[in-house]
Amino acid sequence: MKDLAPHRHIDLKPFIDGAHVPTGNDAAVPTYDPATGEVLAQVPVADAALVDRAVKSAKAALKGAWAEITPAERGRILFRVAQAIRSRAEELATVESLDSGKPMREAKGDIETSARYFEYYAGMADKLQGDTIPLGKGFVSFTQHEPVGVTAHIIPWNFPLVTTTRGLAPALAAGATAVVKPAEQTPLTALMLGTILKDAGVPDGVVNIVCGTGATTGAPLVAHPDIAHVTFTGSVATGISVMRSAAEHVASVTMELGGKSPVVVLDDADQEAALEGTLKAIFTNAGQVCSAGSRLVIERGCADAFIEKLRARVRQIGIGRGIDDPGLGPIVSLQQLQKIDQIVTASIEAGAGLLEGGKILNPEGLGGWFYAPTLLKAAKADMPAVQEEIFGPVLTIQIADDFEHACELAECTRFGLVAGIYTADFSKAMRFGRSVSAGQVYINQYFAGGVETPFGGTKNSGFGREKGLEALRAYYAVKTITAKI
Repeated sequence: MKDLAPHRHIDLKPFIDGAHVPTGNDAAVPTYDPATGEVLAQVPVADAALVDRAVKSAKAALKGAWAEITPAERGRILFRVAQAIRSRAEELATVESLDSGKPMREAKGDIETSARYFEYYAGMADKLQGDTIPLGKGFVSFTQHEPVGVTAHIIPWNFPLVTTTRGLAPALAAGATAVVKPAEQTPLTALMLGTILKDAGVPDGVVNIVCGTGATTGAPLVAHPDIAHVTFTGSVATGISVMRSAAEHVASVTMELGGKSPVVVLDDADQEAALEGTLKAIFTNAGQVCSAGSRLVIERGCADAFIEKLRARVRQIGIGRGIDDPGLGPIVSLQQLQKIDQIVTASIEAGAGLLEGGKILNPEGLGGWFYAPTLLKAAKADMPAVQEEIFGPVLTIQIADDFEHACELAECTRFGLVAGIYTADFSKAMRFGRSVSAGQVYINQYFAGGVETPFGGTKNSGFGREKGLEALRAYYAVKTITAKI
């Protein structure tokens, strides 16, 4: 049994100007253990007044101690943050698993990735240099990079710490400051990060963390006139609302709005590799992944044998508490569990064939929110299981007549975040990669790439890029200085 004590020592109050501060009200939002349905903690809610205080703290820090620190020293600070995260990896992973429900192996991977973000961007802090522009003998013209200002980070519940660090690390590397609003369902590791940052030498006010609901805390943060950039990960509907609010004060935005990503398997593919990739693509974090491969588009010639192997493997997936590292953990909330069940039911009523699962589970000894790993066979492309982001352990199977038909089916939704293909034909893989509307394409491996590779969407999956060098562009402004000589 894992030691569950770490979460009891987390200071749950907002982290503002380098310290956890009282909210001055009694409002709180519970965060649950999804495996049992039990309340882990009551997290104090930051209202609009506290959000304003956090933004003002970040604005003051932008022109204060943070501006006085050299880029090289910023890099050293970020590297110390990475080391500190690694030194507390077991504790952070336990809290992450407990709060989100994800299996421990996945939580540990997320913590290492979080450290890696700070490590990667630490190396970039002193390399954000401008250009000289040749205007002729009578002029000197050059560009310099300046921090964009105070940035707001609206964090989703499915990858709490790793999504926080994915935006925060490049923002700090560029010299910007930040206010972070974790999801109310999974705020614990983000709150722990405040102390880690302070102990690593991040000056007070550079990073502030406020918790609460979207309406109470997130909305006033996004609407604050001193926010220069909003980094948002979440649903399309909420993303549209965030964009409208940010536009009122002309703040830039990075939007990652989900997906309905295809995994294409052709007849000539390595079938075992494709099988492993398909399972990983949909059942990682119980399918609660924006880039999940939630649609299997498979060529008819290999479909029957592949699906039978897939069904056999799905039946073997064990269910349990995240901290016990099961094959599949719980769904993050009762609300999300009900959404999954509603879409699956609607899809079956619309003609989808149920091959495996398709029901809410109640594992013995646990009172939480579990959904059976599910396989649906789509009868047509317009049914809910094909078009809607279910965000659960539900794989929809579409049969393609040939390669061209597979490419057509891959494009049949309004999303464009990720697409994957398994094939031995390099030419087909490249043709698919060039033609498909997706921010990233995986070939013969799913979830390929890493911290170094840009990540973002097209179509309704959003715009802007996280990760890699591209992410830095959101957090600095380019100033051009030209002089006559």
